[in-house]
Amino acid sequence: MRRIISFLEPSAGKELILPVTPPSYDWTHGNRVETIQLDQLGEINLPGGRLMGSCTLSDVLFPAKLYPFCNPGAVANPYVYLEQLQRWSDSRKPVRWIVSGTPTNALVLLESVTYGERDGTNDVYASISLRQYTAPETPVLAISGGDAQTSRDASTGAASTRTYTVQAGDTLSGICRKFYGDGSLAYRLAAANSKIIKNPNLIYPGQVLTIPPKDQLPAAMQVSASVKTAKATKTVYSKEDKIWKVQLAKEQAAMR
Repeated sequence: MRRIISFLEPSAGKELILPVTPPSYDWTHGNRVETIQLDQLGEINLPGGRLMGSCTLSDVLFPAKLYPFCNPGAVANPYVYLEQLQRWSDSRKPVRWIVSGTPTNALVLLESVTYGERDGTNDVYASISLRQYTAPETPVLAISGGDAQTSRDASTGAASTRTYTVQAGDTLSGICRKFYGDGSLAYRLAAANSKIIKNPNLIYPGQVLTIPPKDQLPAAMQVSASVKTAKATKTVYSKEDKIWKVQLAKEQAAMR
């Protein structure tokens, strides 16, 4: 059975079937092999990353008239095909390349289309270079001591908002040191999470904090009187009087 080679743009529902099946095609599949030299062991090969598939369709005939060997539905106008192929190449969007009756069915980018006439028949012969396409994936970065996720802007690649799940023993200043390298940003991080943090000195395991980029942190939230009092004082137990007393932190330090 004759092979049919076609290109499909799923998003637009467009399909292009080559009017004449090329005499041959090759599809490359494999992995990169890293070769290193080790003292006393010599040369060794290690598996590297995956190589994307590639193919060059050579001597693709776009006929100026219909021959008996043309595929059903062929059009006797070479430039109808060439214009569509060039539009796909210029758009830099992937299309699906399919060879009927084989496992070959890959998302590809049209790297180049080279064409010309040869024998005065107005037939056009073309060479079409294809490279396999794989959509880039957003990395997820795990941070020790909690669950953290990093997302990036698809157009700029810039870091955007992350999230962090508070663990037992965490403090806002410690979290700021972990993400920003600066514990003094604790109150600004609290302001970024004002819906769930009312007191910057009190966070609880299981809370999911928003971690904006450092340059997007809001101004520090206004510290309430109760928080100021809590920071400036400490409750201690008097064994002599057998009661709890509130002392200023600096007074307590002087007594030590």
